[in-house]
Amino acid sequence: MKVCKEARKGAKSLFEAVRTGGRLDESKVRLALAAVLERTPPYQGQILHEFHRLVRLDVERRTALVETAAALEPAEQASVDASLRQRFGSDIYATFVVNPELIAGIRVRIGSDVYDSNVRERLARLRSELNH
Repeated sequence: MKVCKEARKGAKSLFEAVRTGGRLDESKVRLALAAVLERTPPYQGQILHEFHRLVRLDVERRTALVETAAALEPAEQASVDASLRQRFGSDIYATFVVNPELIAGIRVRIGSDVYDSNVRERLARLRSELNH
């Protein structure tokens, strides 16, 4: 969906208004959505679409998907979680998933960034280098 300049500007100001201390405030998000729906401003659909995109990106930046080849012990999960919080901030939320395709190692996805340190990926890179 193409969003016009006025709608993008309105969504951005709405997004800034629902943040407290650099973090989204869920209650303010709900109030802002109710206000937009009640007032029906011009380009309402585009404003809501762009606002949703901004909120989704912010949530993704604060969510880590941690994939490992085998299940981690609670102490190992706590260690990885502490490392993520130290590097990316205390408001990061980590989800741990077992992915046997990794063979060994770990893959962490935060937003659109992927930090990959697993055997399968290393073997694929080695195979690619040997083929060239």
